[in-house]
Amino acid sequence: MNDRPPSDVTVATGPPTELGPDTAVASSPVTASDSGFVVDSGVEQLVADWESSGSPAALSEYLPDTAAIRRAALVELIKVDLEYRWLRSGQPKRLADYCLEFPELLAEPLPAGLLYEEFRVRRDSGDKVEADDYLKTYPTQANRFEGLLTLDSHRQPRTSEPTVGDAFDVGARLEDFELVRELGRGAFARVFLARQHSMQRWVALKISRNVGTEPQTMAQLDHPYIVRVFDQRLLEERQLRLLFMEYVPGGTLLDVVRLVRATPPDKRSGQLLLDSIDRVLDEKGEMRPEDSSVRSEIAALSWPETVAWIGLRLADALEYACKHGVLHRDIKPANVLLGVEGVPKLADFNVSSSDNVATPGAAGFVGGSVAYMSPEQLEACDPDAARTAGDLDTRSDIYALGVLLWELLTGSRPFSDGEAGEATPSPHVLLESRRRGVDLEQNPLPDGCPAALRRVLVKSLAPDREDRWSSGRKLARQFALCLDPHARDLVDPTPGSRRATMWRYAPAIGLAAIGIPNLLAAGYNYYYNKVLIISALPAEAQENLEQVHLIIGGVAFPLGAVLILYWCRLSITVPRGLSQGRTYSSGILGKARAATLTLGHRAVVVSFALWLVAGVAYPIALQITAGGIPLRAYTQVLASLAVCGAVAVAYPFFILTFYAVRCLLPILLSHGELRSSDCRGIRSLARSMPRYLAVAAAVPLIGVAGLSFVGGDPSDAVNATVRALCLGGIFAFIGVYQLFRRIESDLRALERVVRIEVPGAPAGRRR
Repeated sequence: MNDRPPSDVTVATGPPTELGPDTAVASSPVTASDSGFVVDSGVEQLVADWESSGSPAALSEYLPDTAAIRRAALVELIKVDLEYRWLRSGQPKRLADYCLEFPELLAEPLPAGLLYEEFRVRRDSGDKVEADDYLKTYPTQANRFEGLLTLDSHRQPRTSEPTVGDAFDVGARLEDFELVRELGRGAFARVFLARQHSMQRWVALKISRNVGTEPQTMAQLDHPYIVRVFDQRLLEERQLRLLFMEYVPGGTLLDVVRLVRATPPDKRSGQLLLDSIDRVLDEKGEMRPEDSSVRSEIAALSWPETVAWIGLRLADALEYACKHGVLHRDIKPANVLLGVEGVPKLADFNVSSSDNVATPGAAGFVGGSVAYMSPEQLEACDPDAARTAGDLDTRSDIYALGVLLWELLTGSRPFSDGEAGEATPSPHVLLESRRRGVDLEQNPLPDGCPAALRRVLVKSLAPDREDRWSSGRKLARQFALCLDPHARDLVDPTPGSRRATMWRYAPAIGLAAIGIPNLLAAGYNYYYNKVLIISALPAEAQENLEQVHLIIGGVAFPLGAVLILYWCRLSITVPRGLSQGRTYSSGILGKARAATLTLGHRAVVVSFALWLVAGVAYPIALQITAGGIPLRAYTQVLASLAVCGAVAVAYPFFILTFYAVRCLLPILLSHGELRSSDCRGIRSLARSMPRYLAVAAAVPLIGVAGLSFVGGDPSDAVNATVRALCLGGIFAFIGVYQLFRRIESDLRALERVVRIEVPGAPAGRRR
């Protein structure tokens, strides 16, 4: 037999004696002990061997050889062995004998749960035994032993049956429930499809020992992507609990993973998910749904999109559970059920933790499946590590979800440490593997996987939890991004493409986008005023005004460049730094995103402010050098400056905004987390664009209006200048209108992602 547990078997550590003698689930049986890393696979084999042979077995044959879990596994094996020896076979054996056979038991004080198990089986077998003897012999464990004794004092002696529910079978009537079909079983629980007669409905009925807080935990959760618990009933005389919950007939994601492994990558699509569900329905004799819009939606998806579709819903379920103080701690394919339409539902909260359900002794209890555990969860399972179960948060569940989705996408897990059903390395080996992170060369994703999904999964599996998505909501936004072709291509451009490398030219593009329109405006202003005003002045005044033009231009352009670069520095430096591998705090990234969304606005504010200054300085210079000019000439100057101001505002804004949204913002979004503040920034930018578009449309109109202030018949030069302005303004408006439409489309795509509405989620959960 394997000397280590399968990698997808649920394990648990911590002090279980306060939680009850066993903690187990139907789909993933689990037990816990005072001191170690315990799995139930050896226990199941021992039970099977006892049942088949009826003779004692050598317990060493069932023990894993990993030091971190051997002693704890031994404790669980002894509990089963005690039960069979004292209550079934008449071949009693005392703990002292086990200690002689396995000296490692004495490396630490014997667990109180083990002591109590010996006391219980001796008592139930008719042996004369006193609890005081144990309290005196084992004073260190006396308090816990006494607590177990008190907990069990009101109950009848346990039945000698080691597997819960063996007395029940299909067709039996159990209180209000008729057992129709067995859905699954473990060492300590069985799940049946049952008909509840009083309510005339089908339910999944889980029969287990009355320990743990799974019903209380799940009763807090009412979410479309979490299996709903209806109620529980207790059979006190049998020490059993009947937990009846929503029946989800479409199998589990484990069924889908198996089908993925058997299907070539180029043959996988959303239809594969539906095929897996239909196979399970056919096996159960269930009817397939017809005319389902959800199934039609899934069938049209590529396989990576299908994985993102599932991930979106499970991430929303994690966010909901986290908001209610619940951590699942055992996310794996077998614990995600599928409805007939493909909707995933998170199930099996047997080893979860809850802030709202008090569980004595649960502070040190942690469980899960080692292949899906985060590094910090593996550390919490090690009794010698400083990390405890209380240190875990939703980022640990996000890590497990990342492993699950990677396996669903590729058919294999992101770490080469044993597939489902195979022996897995020790927790220490697993921990070292997880700390190194994902090796994309050894575990590549399919060629057709979008860059966005690759990025989301890799970040979910970051060794340091500070580098992962910090909440289910933010992860859900990323999966929504993966499902929106426009948004995902915008945020994650094809590596090596021109757009993916345009960040390198941010300063040059920014200065050109601002400088060229402003230079053209300055040229128009100079020529217009020279023809209409300056040419009529004395030669000395003309020379002085030429110098004024040079001085104003020589000061304004460098000053504007410095002010714009400083005000927009985060929009340029942070994307460049991220592309070169630097890291920034979430605060800096948030400020950089805000600066990038307002890049065009900030630049034109500076430009327009300088034109306003010029609008004041130039008439003053005219007054000083020319000794005053006619009022009509002042009006012409102001009309010319208005045209220049409009040019300086409209055209640079759209060029810079297009560049920012297309080339800079995607880098910031791909390295950070989408937040609600981003939605406000996107909306604000979208609202401001029509105003700038109106300014661009006004450029030729302002130029034509300026002719009305020219006295008499305007010269041919003036007419030519205005015609050139109008013609150029019309073509420029056509160009900026095209940019306007492209930017508007991009912003709508990003807003759809940031304002994610998870289908089926309660109205209060949409954001």
